[in-house]
Amino acid sequence: MSIARLAGAAGLALSLAAGPALADDDLTIGMMLTLSGPPAVLGQHARDGFQLALEQLGGEIGGLPTNLIVVDDELKPDLAVDRARTLIESDGADFVVGTIFSNVLAAIYRPVTESGTILISPNAGPSPFAGEACSENFFVTSYQNDQVHEVLGRYAQEAGIGRMILIAPNYQAGFDAIAGVKRHFEGEVVDEIYTQLGQADYSAEIARIAAAQPDAIFVFLPGGMGVNFVRQWDQSGLKDTVRFLSAFTVDETTLPALQGAALGLYGAADWAPGLDNERNQAFVAAFMERYGYVPGTYAAHAYDAAYLLDSAIRAVGGDLSDRDALRAAIRAADFESVRGAFAFNTNGYPVQDFYLLSVTERADGLYQTEVAQQVFDDYGDVYAANCPLN
Repeated sequence: MSIARLAGAAGLALSLAAGPALADDDLTIGMMLTLSGPPAVLGQHARDGFQLALEQLGGEIGGLPTNLIVVDDELKPDLAVDRARTLIESDGADFVVGTIFSNVLAAIYRPVTESGTILISPNAGPSPFAGEACSENFFVTSYQNDQVHEVLGRYAQEAGIGRMILIAPNYQAGFDAIAGVKRHFEGEVVDEIYTQLGQADYSAEIARIAAAQPDAIFVFLPGGMGVNFVRQWDQSGLKDTVRFLSAFTVDETTLPALQGAALGLYGAADWAPGLDNERNQAFVAAFMERYGYVPGTYAAHAYDAAYLLDSAIRAVGGDLSDRDALRAAIRAADFESVRGAFAFNTNGYPVQDFYLLSVTERADGLYQTEVAQQVFDDYGDVYAANCPLN
């Protein structure tokens, strides 16, 4: 038995799957994602990944009939705080799963964790909560924000790139991205360009790049921002002379729109649809059969989040009252990840492998990223040593 509903921009509940009223000992999970505006596709991937896992589990997580309530934060931190409180205080959410964007996570982090509710992030992994501000009630199934970008910094250094321009939006994840690249790249950073979150026109930035004549650019522009930038980059004529390294800019959320314009461009991640393990192959096949599109990291991390919760709740026999035992069961991460090896660091962020990715066209005409090379092995973030939970 499972009830899933979506609370939209007007706060209305839309039933996605009907069922009888849930008993008091059933499970309620509140899921907060960005599901409107240009970044909506990111939230869609995460929602669909979690929902697929819930369906595969027969509507029960940890053996408990599960009520999944999905709310749209609209990429508005103040609104997100109100909706997070509603999930906890009115809807009785046992767990909150979210968010996509780090500025939204920063807004709900303390209201959720300090209420005693466990917060699981399937995407945002900002640096402040990996270090001194870590919480025993916060776990991340994706990565610490810096790490994916560190892949490109390490690759650029090893590839002998001398001069590079770095581009990211002007918010926490953008700052983490730039810091991640610079942690490993020892060449000349010609320029750091911070764009507006949600920006659509990049003609001024591309002209600035052309004038500087770098060897490469690093771009972190997720969702619709990435689509607009890559299309304008493709038209600029710089593609053949400036190497393009990116994170969350050419991925499964943008490739349906970019298609051939993304060929020859590089990305990075802790996962790719073609990652060669049985669990992942089954996930991708099931996801495509259910939804008809190639899943991205947002979907994979949310799928893992559902199975992480399933494993932890089963480990405590469905008894959520012993919070120490429940947190220990989550930290144990006793589930089969689509990434293969997966473990939590002392700060609740994963230790995992990371890859340089290239864009390929599939036999069915769709586009996806593929592993070009592994860059980091069992890699934990640099902030964990500052977490007082050690």
